[in-house]
Amino acid sequence: MCIYLQHWGFPALTEPSASPATSLGIFEVRRDASGCSMLAPLQTGAARFSSYLLSRARKVLGSHLFSPCGVPEFCSISTRKLAAHGFGASMAAMVSFPPQRYHYFLVLDFEATCDKPQIQPQEIIEFPILKLNGRTMEIESTFHMYVQPVVHPQLTPFCTELTGIIQAMVDGQPSLQQVLERVDEWMAKEGLLDPNVKSIFVTCGDWDLKVMLPGQCQYLGLPVADYFKQWINLKKAYSFAMGCWPKNGLLDMNKGLSLQHIGRPHSGIDDCKNIANIMKTLAYRGFIFKQTSKPF
Repeated sequence: MCIYLQHWGFPALTEPSASPATSLGIFEVRRDASGCSMLAPLQTGAARFSSYLLSRARKVLGSHLFSPCGVPEFCSISTRKLAAHGFGASMAAMVSFPPQRYHYFLVLDFEATCDKPQIQPQEIIEFPILKLNGRTMEIESTFHMYVQPVVHPQLTPFCTELTGIIQAMVDGQPSLQQVLERVDEWMAKEGLLDPNVKSIFVTCGDWDLKVMLPGQCQYLGLPVADYFKQWINLKKAYSFAMGCWPKNGLLDMNKGLSLQHIGRPHSGIDDCKNIANIMKTLAYRGFIFKQTSKPF
């Protein structure tokens, strides 16, 4: 179990010589030769992590260092204890989260027109995105719109039963082109188009951004923004972290991580919440998310 501490301007954390936004270092819960637990510096940042701050962290965490490594209960207890002793909520939230490669993860899960046998072309009817902070793994912002299908404007009973989306929810809604324009506006407002901000989409499978969006855009003659051309397939990430493939997608991943399923299966916004919860849980376990899609 590693503990990552970083100072973001909380005076209670610092000595007089400490500067704002100083990296305090990475620490590891280790057991010595006698089997006792200890908090030891594993890596320090630009500034030396002083014996004063190290002793403070050890004192705050106290007996919870004896908890089994890698369990969320340890992280939760440690977070509460650090926050209660002046370490600050933002810093305490970082306990047990390893540094990720991205500032933000953009969790996306389309719902589309469907039937048995499948209708062609399929059209996106729900377009949800959750902006997940890569440092805290908390949801910071939500984009959510329903989309008016134009080729098959009438939803089938199968589609409504599967997704929970009724005809009134898509009638009169913006077209895909209009929704994509609003996505771009939202991305700009959230600072996600800044070249210094690293973000990447996350989907449950490759279908959303490899098949559905480019296929419908090609049919309608619409361009596909570059930010939709690289993503993380959560199924692949989960298989890397857990050593098994989730055949039933979110249901298997929630079961494998002992998580309760959030909301309704095949609701786009609810599926996004489940993806975000699974990502946060894997991050608790020290998993580093990497792009899984091949460059276009």
